[in-house]
Amino acid sequence: MNPVTITIDGLAIPAQEGMTILQAAQANGLYIPNLCNHPDLDPAGLCRVCVVKIDDWKIAISCKQPVKEGMVVSTEDPEVQRVRKNTVELLVANHPMTCLTCERDGNCELQRVARYVGLEPTDLNRYRRSVRSLPMDRSNPFFEIDHAKCILCGICVRTCDEIQNINAIDFVKRGVASLIGTMGNKPIAESRCESCGECVVRCPTAALSPRHRVQPMREVKSICSYCGVGCGIRLGVRGDQIVGVQGDRENPVNGGSLCVKGRFGYHFINHPERLQKPLVRKDGELVEAEWDEALDLIAEKFSQHKGEQFAALASARITNEDNYLIQKFTRAVMGTNTIDHCARL
Repeated sequence: MNPVTITIDGLAIPAQEGMTILQAAQANGLYIPNLCNHPDLDPAGLCRVCVVKIDDWKIAISCKQPVKEGMVVSTEDPEVQRVRKNTVELLVANHPMTCLTCERDGNCELQRVARYVGLEPTDLNRYRRSVRSLPMDRSNPFFEIDHAKCILCGICVRTCDEIQNINAIDFVKRGVASLIGTMGNKPIAESRCESCGECVVRCPTAALSPRHRVQPMREVKSICSYCGVGCGIRLGVRGDQIVGVQGDRENPVNGGSLCVKGRFGYHFINHPERLQKPLVRKDGELVEAEWDEALDLIAEKFSQHKGEQFAALASARITNEDNYLIQKFTRAVMGTNTIDHCARL
């Protein structure tokens, strides 16, 4: 791609051919308000919030407009401000005003955009304000769907289609009755949804929110232990408890994506019955032991059982290299081919 130079609000910035105006602005640290855009997805141009004026005459949506050499863009033109503010007003007019108790308070893209365009409570007086009365979908064990907070940006639909290739959800009904739903508008738990949560983490509002979310105090990078893929994760920690898991976008293995186990299957870590030390049987009872004692006992028992007296069961939760070592140990050291793998059972 060839480099080009464009001007946004009087600032000359570099860009590449093939970029959109919004992508060029974001690459240079400039904020253009938007709601339906996400870096993981193809531009859709649904929300019409990212409008700009090009070359002092053309109003266009910046997420779909490609850059070209010498282009002059204004994001603060009075006409742009009016169009953008009217669009946001229409979105907020029927949105629940429960920000203080909302799951996404302080991290809500709609809240950020409304603040940026200068929305005031009096701006909504000209609308017939009423919050849509729609039942929440609480059928999924990991997240909830609140249609009243949905702005129909389509990010969840495109995520399910473009990234996961599941197509469990789409736009249903028409006009003011439009909403995001499943085939036949059945509960999400009865659809082909795999509960990966990719739509949840990309939702700009609290229309999709995890159940029982607790705000973490800090994050710790780690590796998911559910299988041998080695997905990078960021553990949300509060006190001595793990309260959430996010995909690590910097990890080359998964690029931030997670399956349902990696994202939501962390509660066993804090379970009071979880074993944290090896158990050794003494006088007929299992008692806690140190790792050196347990490994010495294992080595002693292994030395007493060779050939067909020994069998090994490998695990899908370790790497291919570790599984190779287990089968090599079973055949070459213990002298038996009796080995199986839990992924086949």
